[in-house]
Amino acid sequence: MKELTYRQQEVLGYIQVHMKDHGTWPSFREIEQHFGFKSTNAVMGHIKALERKGYISRVPGQARTFRINLALDEEERPEEAEDVIEIPIYGHIAAGYPDGVEPAGEIGRLQIDVESAGIRRSRRCFALKVRGESMIDVGILDGDTVIIEQAPPRHNDIVAALIDGETTLKRFISLPGKAPYLKAENKNYPALFPVSELVVQGIAKSVVRNL
Repeated sequence: MKELTYRQQEVLGYIQVHMKDHGTWPSFREIEQHFGFKSTNAVMGHIKALERKGYISRVPGQARTFRINLALDEEERPEEAEDVIEIPIYGHIAAGYPDGVEPAGEIGRLQIDVESAGIRRSRRCFALKVRGESMIDVGILDGDTVIIEQAPPRHNDIVAALIDGETTLKRFISLPGKAPYLKAENKNYPALFPVSELVVQGIAKSVVRNL
């Protein structure tokens, strides 16, 4: 399969999470509203790209109905297959105060061991360069590279998130009866509470550091 752009990864991740939470494929209108696209034509453009690259396929005889083409299950993989995959690096993410600059696209490639990274082959993954010091108390330092897996977040996960239109790397806090918010792991940085929107783009699974 061909690699996806950062936005295509986001759209595919949203579809996967929506299907897990609701058991149905989101409508084009729901995708449009979630990402703030100006029309459903933009949605269709991303859907066509996902289809062209082999990540989704149409269900025969059903208009605008697709299925997600998941990777091979472990038992279907050949015995000699290595647990090393190559993932794209999509720019930087702020580990400080949120950054309004969205990643510009793929800036490199990274080979990782699936088991060591703690990720699943069936999930879409990418890497981001860390910029800032708000997560130093959990060992994520300025200049590190974090491996992000697209999956629904749970309380206390460290996530790449979009909060009120700006991106950041923080701990996801979701307590019963309260709206989710983001927590820094450095006493010099405040917690972040969304004014209008908090969208988790993926979960940080591991850290790569250059010595």
